[in-house]
Amino acid sequence: MKRPFFRRCGHAPGALTPEDQAVVDQFRAMLTALRNPEPWTPGTGSAGDIAVRVGPFIERAHTRPGDDHGTDMIAVALVHPDTPHAAAYLRGRQLGYTERGWLRCPTSAILGCWQPGYTMLTHAAADLTLPDDVGMAPAHYALYIEARRRDDTLDGHTLLRLGPYTQTRHAQHDHDRLTAALDGRETTLVPGHRVTARYAPFDVSDHHRFADPHETDAVTLFKAAVTGMSV
Repeated sequence: MKRPFFRRCGHAPGALTPEDQAVVDQFRAMLTALRNPEPWTPGTGSAGDIAVRVGPFIERAHTRPGDDHGTDMIAVALVHPDTPHAAAYLRGRQLGYTERGWLRCPTSAILGCWQPGYTMLTHAAADLTLPDDVGMAPAHYALYIEARRRDDTLDGHTLLRLGPYTQTRHAQHDHDRLTAALDGRETTLVPGHRVTARYAPFDVSDHHRFADPHETDAVTLFKAAVTGMSV
């Protein structure tokens, strides 16, 4: 990790320059933050940011309202430590912060609520780009409604792709509704096939093939897809 560079010896005569004093103050704030983390608890509904470990670094992250109720995993978005200052957005894009989207973060990686003292320990402070692998998988999800042959060959096709869902509870809600709509009809909707709804990560590279579940009701989209198959 790149460390701050002190330009003068601590025993040098005279008062510290304003620049050196600022570095000293930042270092003291960092030590205070590390020694006295502010506790954060999932499900508290707090709008504040959190500090998460990314390798040997510490990063600032937004939590996603409505999706921080789990005890083991929550959804977060890594942000530049100087957020919300205007320059932070541009610099965050250059260093790879703004392209990550929502990520699945284990709560064991959370140090506590974000404190400015952590800034010195971020990739941004070291002028480093975030690594490709930050140890967190994407937190976007999708539903796949598939028709598979019933002759054990597993051949078939996808009737409908729904996504992205940015909150797991929304995806689960639509999955439950689709499962209820399929109840007792799995093997009759498409002759020779079994129709099922599958919950899986959203494939960003294939995004143009997905229907947006936030624009049209999921069950309505499903019924239209099945009708199209029977025409």
